[in-house]
Amino acid sequence: MKQISVVIIGAGNRGCIYARRMRELPGNPYKVVAVADPVKTGREEIRRMYDLPESACYEKWEDLLEQPRLADLAVIATKDDMHYLPAMRAIEKGYNLLLEKPAAQTARECVDIAVAAKRKGVIALVCHVMRYTAFFGTIKDLLMAGTIGDVVSIEQIEGVGNLTFCHAYVRGNWCREADATPMLMAKCCHDLDMIQWLLDKPCTKVQSFGSLSHFKPENAPEGAPKRCTDGCPAADTCPYNSIRYYYEDKNKRQIIAHGISKSLEPTDEETMQALKTTDYGLCAYRANNDVADHQTVNMEFAGGVTATLIVNAFNQGGRHIRIFGTKGELFAYRADSEINVYTFEDQRKWTVSVPKTDETLEGGHGGGDKGIVRELYEYMCGDYTGCRIADIQESVRNHMIGFAAEESRHTDTVVNLQKFSEKYGF
Repeated sequence: MKQISVVIIGAGNRGCIYARRMRELPGNPYKVVAVADPVKTGREEIRRMYDLPESACYEKWEDLLEQPRLADLAVIATKDDMHYLPAMRAIEKGYNLLLEKPAAQTARECVDIAVAAKRKGVIALVCHVMRYTAFFGTIKDLLMAGTIGDVVSIEQIEGVGNLTFCHAYVRGNWCREADATPMLMAKCCHDLDMIQWLLDKPCTKVQSFGSLSHFKPENAPEGAPKRCTDGCPAADTCPYNSIRYYYEDKNKRQIIAHGISKSLEPTDEETMQALKTTDYGLCAYRANNDVADHQTVNMEFAGGVTATLIVNAFNQGGRHIRIFGTKGELFAYRADSEINVYTFEDQRKWTVSVPKTDETLEGGHGGGDKGIVRELYEYMCGDYTGCRIADIQESVRNHMIGFAAEESRHTDTVVNLQKFSEKYGF
């Protein structure tokens, strides 16, 4: 069995998960040979996982990529604003890529990566892990079998969840448009890719609406201070009380651990100090955020097929999808174990079971993390016969839908996707 050698660039949550999933596959198809991350805890986790020597552990990705090419594959799982430069350098070195989504922060950077990969002749796979879940895979199989006829329209809802939104897009790394990828791209390039993959048609037009409506100073509880640690009169009733969310709930501490501690299990003192000094302790209504907390994207695809994506902070959290076809319709919540189908000819309602996976939605994207590394191995070995793999060209086309949606939202226009892509030479 061929073994593919790997370097991990970015040993945070996602980088460690990919390293772990590669190790779990039978037959040891992957071997991690080096890791780069400025935070020692992540480097140490991967070093122990693969018994790496200290000389194979780098603080800076630049130092790793200055070496002669060390492996067949580079996993780039750095923060969103650090995808572009290591991706371009790795391609130049001749690495194949597994690149965390979104591919890059801007349309121009995404196109640069796609062009460079094509010119160098390397594989570049963006981590659209939803394609590899049993849930969406079952839906794709139903559509390919013609179960509901020709698809006329898709409605997809991404319920971010009020607490997840507050953590990531009010207090977290994606809270400001100028500093990070737009929320639509950071959270929903999965959904945009999924819609195009299910339809298997090119998108032609995009229109989007959305704004920041709730997490603003005028909506703060009366007397609320700048920080939750300063003694808020609404502490007992506010759902976004950072002391309750991060300090009292010790299970939540790991989601901020890399930024506040040398340990993956921060102490009480380290956590409280973080809430007093970092954005994670800010009042949710007095933070440094400006990204939309609700957004709708309307899309037209070839042949007049339409799709709508709704992304919203104000819910418990979770995705659901409804697909309308000429012979029936399909509806499902991703958290459920069944997909609901109604067919017109026999006026029958029935369900299709989703195969079980040992990965949870939170811990492994419902099987998507393990699925992508398994199918990538087959793809790199030339044995691939599936329909989930998307090369970097297809991924960037789907990223363009999101960037065009942001242009539409900010300019109040309908964007022709072909013309928009041509502006970037794509």
